[in-house]
Amino acid sequence: MAHGRTSGTRARETTGAEPRAKGGGRRRRGGGGRRRRRRRRKEEGEDEDESSRRLCSSPDALLSRPPWVTTTLGCFLIFTIVVDILGNLLVIFSVYRNKKLRNAGNIFVVSLAVADLVVAIYPYPLVLTSIFNNGWNLGYMHCQISGFLMGLSVIGSIFNITGIAINRYCYICHSLKYDKLYSDKNSVCYVLLIWALTVVAIVPNLFVGSLQYDPRVYSCTFEQSASSAYTIAVVFFHFILPIMIVTYCYLRIWILVIQVRRRVKPDNRPKLTQHDVRNFVTMFVVFVLFAVCWAPLNLIGLAVAIRPRVVIPLIPEWLFVASYFMAYFNSCLNAIVYGVLNQNFRREYKRIVVSVCTARIFFQESSNDAGERLKSKPSPLMTNNNQVKVESV
Repeated sequence: MAHGRTSGTRARETTGAEPRAKGGGRRRRGGGGRRRRRRRRKEEGEDEDESSRRLCSSPDALLSRPPWVTTTLGCFLIFTIVVDILGNLLVIFSVYRNKKLRNAGNIFVVSLAVADLVVAIYPYPLVLTSIFNNGWNLGYMHCQISGFLMGLSVIGSIFNITGIAINRYCYICHSLKYDKLYSDKNSVCYVLLIWALTVVAIVPNLFVGSLQYDPRVYSCTFEQSASSAYTIAVVFFHFILPIMIVTYCYLRIWILVIQVRRRVKPDNRPKLTQHDVRNFVTMFVVFVLFAVCWAPLNLIGLAVAIRPRVVIPLIPEWLFVASYFMAYFNSCLNAIVYGVLNQNFRREYKRIVVSVCTARIFFQESSNDAGERLKSKPSPLMTNNNQVKVESV
């Protein structure tokens, strides 16, 4: 009986539920079309985002480009790597060898040279390999390490440039406090703090999952479309904010230089030597070149983060590629600027190059002399044979 009631109840519930389902279906048909249209739009938008992400992130993605494009990019990067390594090694050895260059301010210069040297040793050669292979075939781990080191170098560079600007500002505008603020011990601590902040700034990339291979630039880099909010934060804290701080410092220095030259406040302001002004101009040029080389890429990233669907189709591929390789090129410029604008660096460059060349010539001459001695010196066997022949005659 209980079983019969249960089955009858179920049958009535089932038969009663059918008209409601049908009626509900009739009511839903009117709004179903709208929902389907919304779904289509949403799917189309997701497909666009997914396609752009695939283009940026697929390791197997290949680009069909004319051979001259890849050859040009490869030669450009080879030039950047060679000048980067040689130039920044010259900077480091110059500061190490020359007592005049061994000061608190140049500790930041050496730190900046190390940041520029990092990319030339590991990430750039991998980019060069992917250019000539037309794709990334070095595996996931190398991609992540390459992207991490590239980000470490970029953020380390801008943080060191900011540290140099603050150092120059304190040296020129607050000269009485400078020796206390920038003792050798404090300067080393500041550099360590810069690199600690650099590591803290780059670590979130590993968790956001934004380090991916981009076939357009043959590099494992920060993917700008991974997270709009994160990209905006990166551009602001890693580029715009440091640029604002550096601009403020150098603007105050320029005002003081103008005041000293016009003798507006000759009594309560320290005298600026020509050497101080040249050092300031040198570091100002380094800052301007960094800003010019990195601004296009950061502005593109900011625009893509704010309006991705509108901006991505408007950016030509050549502009995107040019902005990346222009940023890469910046790593080899600082050593050239020091050599052109700073007399102490220029002299030390010449000494190092001459010493290297003379050492090579010395080793070549010594090896040639040894070879000639071996050729001219008769062997004991030949000497004995000649003696035997003479005696027999």
